[in-house]
Amino acid sequence: MSDIAGASNGVHPISRPTVGPEGDEVAHEAYAFACMKCGHGWERSYDIEHHVDGEGHPFVVYFTDGTRVPSPLTSPDCVNCGAHLVRIMRAGQVSSVLESARRTPPRGAPKAGPDGAGPDGGADTEGTTRRRGHHWHLSNLLHPFSHRK
Repeated sequence: MSDIAGASNGVHPISRPTVGPEGDEVAHEAYAFACMKCGHGWERSYDIEHHVDGEGHPFVVYFTDGTRVPSPLTSPDCVNCGAHLVRIMRAGQVSSVLESARRTPPRGAPKAGPDGAGPDGGADTEGTTRRRGHHWHLSNLLHPFSHRK
């Protein structure tokens, strides 16, 4: 993708290409994805094997966790809802948004008391459970980009 877009994808280049089982070069790239239908966001890294067919034409094969998968650049599907309208971004986009959201308390959340307990003195176990099970929507993922000039 970085060759197509002419931009860095956040993956640091390796000094020497890795060699696959058949002597072909293996590249490593990672991408972030956001579903435009359900708002689900995820990241995945790929091992990309470069091959040459019998007629001398180059082709690539994508692997993730040792399993051959279709190219993430052709028509990715949402892993949550199966929709085909998925935005591909450079690696780190989803994880940085999720980390930012973890550090920011939800709007209207009760403030902790001086001992770290909830405002009534008891521990806030319900809020902790609610935050852990939160489903991220597209607006959460794209919020950091909305203020760019």
